[in-house]
Amino acid sequence: MSMISATLIAVLLIVASYLIGSIPFAVVVSRAMGLADPRSFGSKNPGATNVLRTGNKTAAALTLLGDAAKGWAAVVLSVWITQRFGLSFSVVAACAVAAFLGHVYPLFIGFKGGKGVATALGVLLGLNPWLALATVGTWLIIAWVSRYSSLASIVAAIFAPFYYLLGGNVAWRMDGSVAIAIVVISVVLLYRHQANISRLMTGKETRIGSDKKKPGQRRR
Repeated sequence: MSMISATLIAVLLIVASYLIGSIPFAVVVSRAMGLADPRSFGSKNPGATNVLRTGNKTAAALTLLGDAAKGWAAVVLSVWITQRFGLSFSVVAACAVAAFLGHVYPLFIGFKGGKGVATALGVLLGLNPWLALATVGTWLIIAWVSRYSSLASIVAAIFAPFYYLLGGNVAWRMDGSVAIAIVVISVVLLYRHQANISRLMTGKETRIGSDKKKPGQRRR
């Protein structure tokens, strides 16, 4: 394969990963189930946590599943194509970041997306299930102890790169580009949680299970 062909395939794959990541499942699921647009209430964040504020756990679960699945699908697809065409594994790392950024800055809803926690989890699952499991375990422990979803996400984002580096080349495939990709994702996650960090520091952050006024259903 010529260098031009390889480069073209890599670029198309990265663009496709971004578009997959841009699918706004929070908006899609809410519209399909007759719920208010998640961008119109609460944190105005098109993600599973905000969808949950409607009181519809099924919608929130479907949103979470969809957001994670698109991150996983983008990585798995990129792995398969790079292996098929003999491309560098760094293309997979680039696709992982592209899918994540697609969720955070989605083309389909004006580049105003969610914080990316579920999509980041899907990306990690695609890269290596054990890495995803370690990160989820961290989230669950912090969430259970603190009752803060945001704090759990922040701590998990900080630990994810260390889990990858500590995993070793026996448990997980060690690759410099993948390590960089995970660090980039973690940094963006922390950036997207700036407001949460501020509220945590001032004691104003909402705990998991706190009573909130439920948004009404979307008018048909």
